[in-house]
Amino acid sequence: MTPSSTSSSSSASEPAGSVVDQAKADLTKRLGVDAAEVAVVSSEEVTWPDGSLGCPEPGMRYTQALVPGNRTVLEAGGKQYSYHSGGHRAPFLCEQPQPPSR
Repeated sequence: MTPSSTSSSSSASEPAGSVVDQAKADLTKRLGVDAAEVAVVSSEEVTWPDGSLGCPEPGMRYTQALVPGNRTVLEAGGKQYSYHSGGHRAPFLCEQPQPPSR
């Protein structure tokens, strides 16, 4: 697979286009819609405050270290979906997102 030369991120240090592509692919499969129906609202590099990557689950423990990653917000059918990634974890849908540290 060759990397795409288009990217919705202005950063040159992180291949955010591939993160966005992975998130869009997951959402289109999850919703059963065409990729053209999914819009990118935003995609930004972030630093998550811990290993939960801004998406903690009750009862889980997470590493207490800053984790560089990405937050991508997609929209389909009038609803927004937040995808988080970081460390070695691919983008995943976060149902109850929390803000990254700044």
